[in-house]
Amino acid sequence: MTREQLLDAAERVFRERGVAGSTLAEVAAAAGVTRGAVYWHFRDKADLYAAMCERATLPLETMVAAAGAAEHADPMAALRALALTALSRLAGDPRSQAVFEVMFHKCERADELAPVTERKQRERRHCLVHVERVLEQAVRKGQLAKDTDTALATQALHAYIVGIMHEWVLDRTAFDLAGKAPALIDVFLAGLRGSPPRRARMVQAGHSTRAPRDRQGIMRERDA
Repeated sequence: MTREQLLDAAERVFRERGVAGSTLAEVAAAAGVTRGAVYWHFRDKADLYAAMCERATLPLETMVAAAGAAEHADPMAALRALALTALSRLAGDPRSQAVFEVMFHKCERADELAPVTERKQRERRHCLVHVERVLEQAVRKGQLAKDTDTALATQALHAYIVGIMHEWVLDRTAFDLAGKAPALIDVFLAGLRGSPPRRARMVQAGHSTRAPRDRQGIMRERDA
């Protein structure tokens, strides 16, 4: 129970003061425990911050991993459901709102958080691998063009979803996230279906596949 108290207190203190501007003593006081109790559960402030983030984000990361491991009859529908869950969870869960506010707007760059940042980057890349697997299924099932650059599409989707989260957490009166989440996701997926990023053309013998057409153009110019 003390561990959960400390995580709850960290959310409040970090949200109010920022991560760099907070101390473990302040977190302990907010939790109603001694500073020694903090060190019983966490090595340092970076460890406490990482645990606070993980408590809020782990359920979604687990869902992403499960989606990447499954074979979907309708991959694009599965991707839509995953994105909708991410936005809906943020809109309806005060804990997620508090943690994402800290992550986006209260987490100043600090050397003490460098290991956490590196770990979060690894986790991010791991999640993107699973999302790309769903997009690859969509290509195989003909829901996306065969030459879709699934890696770039994955990066675009991630940037789009995180951007929505970032802006909404900054100003929750700007739009109704819960109500508009389906439309926001559908407009992106419609663009992805209609005009996906394409893989570069194959290059053979030092010439692109457009080389013959270019040579013909040169010959026409000479004939003229």
